[in-house]
Amino acid sequence: MLGDDIDTDQIIPAEHLVYSLEDSEERKFYGRYALSGVPDTQSGLPNGGIPFTQPDKFESDFQIIIAGKNFGCGSSREHAPFALQQAGIKAVISPTYARIFYRNAIDGGFLIPYECFESLNGIIQTGDELEIDASLDLLHHIPTGKKYPLKALGDVADIVAAGGIFKYARMKKMF
Repeated sequence: MLGDDIDTDQIIPAEHLVYSLEDSEERKFYGRYALSGVPDTQSGLPNGGIPFTQPDKFESDFQIIIAGKNFGCGSSREHAPFALQQAGIKAVISPTYARIFYRNAIDGGFLIPYECFESLNGIIQTGDELEIDASLDLLHHIPTGKKYPLKALGDVADIVAAGGIFKYARMKKMF
């Protein structure tokens, strides 16, 4: 669980932008350092709590991020959704996104940026088991059995499933 206004510099701090995106051995470091710039007060965890990525791993134990409003604000750094993907994140659920983060996540096919109708911070805790039912646009909170509606993805789902906007355009023979 993350607080409001998590910016792209917190998602992947500038000092970790030194790794090659083309080299498979180097790009996994983006996953290792994903969310390493989030201050403890924004992490939703007491005293910092559970680290997002264990020091000896490149992927997180988590696949879904519950975030506060305005997730991905700040610079237009497309490395931010890429870093989350490298960390094993499949979806982020937030009431609102910074437009550039939302577009970068979709255009690159990095992860699914679901929007929720209400803030789920305080309802869902870090480590809670979650499932997303994409066919019904629902988030299932396993510990309580409650289901929370998500805004329908529409054409966004097809673009992410294709692996990004360019792969989608090729698949649809747009060029």
